[in-house]
Amino acid sequence: MKNSIAERVGDFLKNYPPFNMVRAKNLTDLASEINIIYLEKGNTVFKKGDSTHEHFYIVRDGAISSNYNNGKTIEIMNIHDTGDIFGLKPLISKDTYNLTTIANEESIVYAIPIALFQSITDNNAKIQKYLITAFASNTYTPYTAEESGKIFVDYLPNTSQDIVNFQTVNYTKAPITCSLKSTLKSAAKKMCKHKIGCIIVVDENKKPAGIITNSDIKNKIATGLFPIDTRVTNIMNSPVITGKKDLTVADGQLQMIKNNIGHLCITKDGSINSKLIGVLSHHDVLATLGNNPSVILKEIKRAKRTKKLRATRRKANGLLKSYLEQNIPISHIINVISQINDAVTIRAIELAIKKMPTPPPVTFSWLALGSQGRKEQLLFTDQDNALVFEDVPEKKREETQTYFLELSNLITQTLNKIGFEYCEADMMASNPEWCKSLSEWQNQFKKWILKPDEKAILLSSIFFDYNCVYGNQELINKLTDTVYNTLQETTLFFRFLASDAIKSPSPLGFFRQFLIEQNGEQKELFNIKSRAVMPLVDAARLLILSKQIRGVNNTYERFERLAQLEPENKELYESCSYAFKALSKFKTKQGLLHNNSGKLIDLETLTKEEKLKLRRCFKPIQEIQEILKIRFDLKNFI
Repeated sequence: MKNSIAERVGDFLKNYPPFNMVRAKNLTDLASEINIIYLEKGNTVFKKGDSTHEHFYIVRDGAISSNYNNGKTIEIMNIHDTGDIFGLKPLISKDTYNLTTIANEESIVYAIPIALFQSITDNNAKIQKYLITAFASNTYTPYTAEESGKIFVDYLPNTSQDIVNFQTVNYTKAPITCSLKSTLKSAAKKMCKHKIGCIIVVDENKKPAGIITNSDIKNKIATGLFPIDTRVTNIMNSPVITGKKDLTVADGQLQMIKNNIGHLCITKDGSINSKLIGVLSHHDVLATLGNNPSVILKEIKRAKRTKKLRATRRKANGLLKSYLEQNIPISHIINVISQINDAVTIRAIELAIKKMPTPPPVTFSWLALGSQGRKEQLLFTDQDNALVFEDVPEKKREETQTYFLELSNLITQTLNKIGFEYCEADMMASNPEWCKSLSEWQNQFKKWILKPDEKAILLSSIFFDYNCVYGNQELINKLTDTVYNTLQETTLFFRFLASDAIKSPSPLGFFRQFLIEQNGEQKELFNIKSRAVMPLVDAARLLILSKQIRGVNNTYERFERLAQLEPENKELYESCSYAFKALSKFKTKQGLLHNNSGKLIDLETLTKEEKLKLRRCFKPIQEIQEILKIRFDLKNFI
């Protein structure tokens, strides 16, 4: 007799990783052994310090939060929604749990028996990689203290890419060398000239005798252990580690890890007793492996042409897709892609300045606005930017602005070629209206704040989310001082912002149906950006401005700061933060799937589970808008 419950469990599991990688028969066997757990709001699955269970878990319905208690405060590390797995620690370690998991609402979870799961997946490398990555991305403090400032990178071995691992690595041919008789000073000059991080010391037969890196110079010369004119033989590392010219990526990595080195000498026959023909660096290995944020950032900084910048930025989309597939937390994804976007902009500016006939006449700042200004731009969207230049005498103002308009044109053209469309409303630094001196910008913001009207509020939604990407930070500090000082002079501006923030109501109608577009090209489509994402963005901006909080631009970070400032509304603000991250992730996945911005969604293409996830994100929108109505007294405001 068929087990109808097991069939329903199996039908659910096959839609989600890693179970969608399990063979059908094995999945059926697994489903028949799964425990179904019903949880009321506040129930726990396991607590910090508990011994690990014999199961890990997947959310069937509802939401489960993973919380970290440091003895003083409880911090929500993640909220697991339908299809999310959690409690993976027993797969990696039999130690106690680091987190406490609690049902945020009425929920159903499936408990997966670990022993059975492992017995049917032990030989599936793809599943093992997925689970290890999922565990690493959800563990509290996934970095060491030294790594906490670095970009989150996918450092796990990519066992699903064996073809890449066993292809021949690309190494640097014709490496820069010096003789055994050379002084360190002459060797260092060669390194500076060729902009390299190491130099190989060779004998008279061109065989590698030693290697000198930047670290050797720092540790042995800068510290005074040896004079700058010492012979290279006194500070070189010897003997060198060598490899053959047809070395694979995997072998190269293994050699570097085993010997704790960053460079490998490639010789004619692979031994130390043959002629040097190349050098393999850690960077070369990463470049061969492909999408890695540190590699992408280095390629951006080295790009000398727009074509190279475009190709490198497109690699970030592959990285983005990979991170989403591996269920890396969206906050880490946002951080990585934001840094890449800023690096692209900085390089575009540097290349544009080189094309100008003269250097900039005064200092300036390039501002990213809108989603890039909030550091939450994940996909290619249109440009929103502005330029602030240092005040100059009135007789030089026109000449100075003309220079920066020409520069801005070059920059926006480069960004357009890379993939960032021109702004249809022309809110770009190439528009004279948005390329001004500091004093002019200060007066502009004062006018928006003290004399608000419909146009001022529309522009405020763009220009009040700014971030200095390049140039003189002090100019922007002065502009920010003006903005916040002026905000203290009025409450009317906040009421206008609040009125605008509630114009788009909760995306669900009376009968909980999605509110779709009724006419035009968007008819029958759901606009997730205008109906769901932007109401949260607008509410966070307004509330953070009203609290006079500076330097917090990202929407989910704004809500997290508000949760700290208003403990009585902590649950709502944390729900808004989670909803924004979930919506951003959903919109990004749709954009990658359909090769567009992801803002317009055909609801007929969504599964029931996806619709349920979306509906759950809409509840805090309605609640935060009610807060705005009361706090900014909108009842009688027109």
